[in-house]
Amino acid sequence: MRSILFLTTALLVSSAAVSAAEWKITVKAGAHERSGSIVMFTAPLELTGDVELKSSDGASIPVQVDQARRVAFIEPQLAKGAAKTYTLAARPKDAPSPKLAPPIKIEQAGDTLKFTAADGKPVFSYQMNPGPVPDGVPPVFRHGAYLHPVFSPGGKLVTGDHPADHRWHRGIWFAWTKTEFEGRHPDFWNQGKSEGPDKAGARLLAEVRFSALKGGWSGRVNAGFVSEHKFIDHSGGTVEAPFFSQDVLNETWQVVAYRVSAGGTPLNVIDLTSAQSCAGSLPLKLPKYHYGGLGVRGHALWDPVKAVTMLTSNGDNREKGDSTKAKWVHMGGDVDGQPTGLAVLIHPANFRFPQPLRLNPKNPQLCIAPSQDGDWEITPGKPYVSRYRIIVADGKPDAALLEKLWADYANPVAVELKAN
Repeated sequence: MRSILFLTTALLVSSAAVSAAEWKITVKAGAHERSGSIVMFTAPLELTGDVELKSSDGASIPVQVDQARRVAFIEPQLAKGAAKTYTLAARPKDAPSPKLAPPIKIEQAGDTLKFTAADGKPVFSYQMNPGPVPDGVPPVFRHGAYLHPVFSPGGKLVTGDHPADHRWHRGIWFAWTKTEFEGRHPDFWNQGKSEGPDKAGARLLAEVRFSALKGGWSGRVNAGFVSEHKFIDHSGGTVEAPFFSQDVLNETWQVVAYRVSAGGTPLNVIDLTSAQSCAGSLPLKLPKYHYGGLGVRGHALWDPVKAVTMLTSNGDNREKGDSTKAKWVHMGGDVDGQPTGLAVLIHPANFRFPQPLRLNPKNPQLCIAPSQDGDWEITPGKPYVSRYRIIVADGKPDAALLEKLWADYANPVAVELKAN
């Protein structure tokens, strides 16, 4: 296992002379109470070199600046309507940088990126190329390009992989089910499952494949990676030419992870942004269907129907919430005798927000399914962008807290910069 640092994100380092400019940063809560809020803004061009952030009482605050000049820090608490000021400045050349352990570190072990919190507990892993399958499972079900295992701050596993009832379910992933492309109907969701002469174990008819890791980082505030996937159609094969392969979509994932505390509750926060674009000159048509999109498979301990609970932002349980539209959805259950779970917060900029839900009635699996609302398509030149924030926490679902966290995600704190 080796540590990786593909992008310089902990600090913004410049070969130019360090500017002496100082900036007053004012963060405003606005209409929402803030707790463990992720603050992001763009650094002024005049500010170069290593930087430091200080509160009004002179205390140093962990701050991170990436290569795109995005500044990030965590606002611990801010009442509704309140404001707080900080000073952002270039650190003098002769001043040593503080040796702060990153809240989350990232390491690569083969085809897996592993994220671990400063306390030593695992946060999640990203499987790049396909990993091994359980004993007795056909190799056609090997899959990659997904997050698993995912853990709570207390170290409890909350996701499942290769379950007996649906071998293609895998942690947190993104795929489309009912599609049309060049007259064919590749199913990217049920990877490895097929009918007729192409039974499971013979060959893939469609897949979502990892193609490249563009960068990874671990900094003073967050850790993450950028990767690329391909949606590939193999369903056009014939007896004479069985190994058909055509790229349909190119996808970029940006995943950023934080460890924060909101109202005294420790949270693992995973921001996932998916951008999908057509690989060629033809659209991918997506007919109306009840699932397909962002999928989440829960812990194997939640497989019995009564062992898993689901809750939506409308206050609905699994039975009532299926095929409804919501801002967020929680899935959880007991692990090692204690309740835990994860919630998916849906960004208001997403297509057809609030987005439709598929809450599986037979197993611990949910899907954010925009195709429920009718036919649509991903067209050339118009990337399809989806943003989700995944909250992982121990304990039973707290609807009031999840509502606050969604409001914070949907309406980030306002930031004002003024040169001192």
